[in-house]
Amino acid sequence: MKNNSAYLTVKDHSVSGEEFQLIYNDESEMLETFPQPSEAQLPKYYQSEDYISHTDAKRNWFEKVYHAVKNIALKRKLKLINSLASDEKKLLDVGCGTGDFLKIAKENHWDISGVEPNVNARKIANQKTNHSVFDIEQLLKFRKHSFDVITLWHVLEHLPKLENHIAVLESLLKPNGRLIIAVPNYKSYDAKFYKSYWAAFDVPRHLWHFSQNAISKLMQQNGMEVLKTVPMVFDAYYVSLLSEKYKNGSMNPIKAICIGWWSNFKAKRSGEFSSLIYIIKKY
Repeated sequence: MKNNSAYLTVKDHSVSGEEFQLIYNDESEMLETFPQPSEAQLPKYYQSEDYISHTDAKRNWFEKVYHAVKNIALKRKLKLINSLASDEKKLLDVGCGTGDFLKIAKENHWDISGVEPNVNARKIANQKTNHSVFDIEQLLKFRKHSFDVITLWHVLEHLPKLENHIAVLESLLKPNGRLIIAVPNYKSYDAKFYKSYWAAFDVPRHLWHFSQNAISKLMQQNGMEVLKTVPMVFDAYYVSLLSEKYKNGSMNPIKAICIGWWSNFKAKRSGEFSSLIYIIKKY
């Protein structure tokens, strides 16, 4: 029997100011945002000029640093998918934002497709990718078993019908294909340090909050297994900067860098990095 218990109360710091509960599900080892907005309500929680993944804005030092680091991260992501490529190199990026990852993949001879529910982000992405990005309904229209690599970069935590989406992704993957999922890790040091101010909780946009065991269980339930994990070391610094802002009213870069560094240092032993990339295959 599933046993749920209250874990933490967290405020939506970036849009609504509302409070939400994080409920621990001991069967899945996952935290669930409660109450979860309906699918009709969810878009309003993304209506902010500060929602950085839906814009290419560089209005201040933080956004400029974000985009500089993003360019480094894009090259690392490209290197990762290139290591998994087959002859066809068919890539699907789910929740592709403004399309930068798809753009760099296309430039490196990948056959790209993207899915992005946000209208404005999708418009920007299509300008970069020769109209290769679709609304979320397209997931049900792609040919089954047609993609060599499917990526979700900090997207899984946003999907309302979690297990349904994972089943669809599994069906779109070729038998020898790879699913790549990047998500925050609520068992990291920076999560435990900042507690309710930890920016990667990002309620209610983040509906689910994963541990490594939670991801493994979720994949096993859908006929897949985790092959390996890869740390996203920049995330500890980015999340700590935002967490400082939520906790103290300013980003406090020196302290945030110290917390981010210490989180990465401790994770070298524990494996509990602020965010992790999971490389997943079918059984």
